[in-house]
Amino acid sequence: MKTLNSVARQFVFYALLLGLWQALAALKLWPPYLFPTPAGVLEALRTGFSDHTFLIGIGVSMRRMLLGYGLSTVLGISVGLLLAHNDFLEETLGRLVVGLQSMPSPCWLPLAILWFGLSEKAILFVVVMGSTLAIAINVEAGLRNLPRIYAMAGRNLGASGIRLFLLVLLPASLPHLVTGLKQGWAFAWRSLIAGEMIYITLGLGQLLMLGRDLNDISLVIAVMFVIAGIGFLVDGLIFRTVERNLRQKWGLAKSV
Repeated sequence: MKTLNSVARQFVFYALLLGLWQALAALKLWPPYLFPTPAGVLEALRTGFSDHTFLIGIGVSMRRMLLGYGLSTVLGISVGLLLAHNDFLEETLGRLVVGLQSMPSPCWLPLAILWFGLSEKAILFVVVMGSTLAIAINVEAGLRNLPRIYAMAGRNLGASGIRLFLLVLLPASLPHLVTGLKQGWAFAWRSLIAGEMIYITLGLGQLLMLGRDLNDISLVIAVMFVIAGIGFLVDGLIFRTVERNLRQKWGLAKSV
């Protein structure tokens, strides 16, 4: 029943949002080439999928995303572990990581172009730099903010060194780790689209620029829907599922 109520609320919300969009388009407060109708965007979506343009763009972007995000995950977790277990690195490198994290992802684009030119390496560099730091910060926070009683209990039960970390500290810090991976995915996804927009190559970012060059606002909005839809699916099917399982396992689930 609770799930049905949630679905009903979401359906009503999006139906009202769609109705508001149609009403604003009908009022013609803005010219059609600046504010498309829902029907125009739906037609752009249908055309993009029927001629496989969107499917090709999604495939190319997701390949880059998986590679860049995979590298970011390995680097971010490694850096986070070092920062959490070394006070000197936390006071030096950790401050630098926090400072760099505050920079918007497009700030890395000029550096990527100068170092790698207009190439795949430039796009991957932007993705990695946009995602690694968020993962590292959350991994460090998760390990440093653990209650000391966990480590004490593990030592009392005979765990020490790597066994203490793998069997006690790492599982206890998983909520922070998953949060870091979730944020890292979001930053990587945004960084990827920004990188693809500056490099004439296949991908969703390039389709956005194509819509701009053709002055086709319906195509631009359609591609934005595809980008947001992929983010929604990844969050709902992967990260929310993992977070829900962790809450249930650690007794953090909301009471009914």
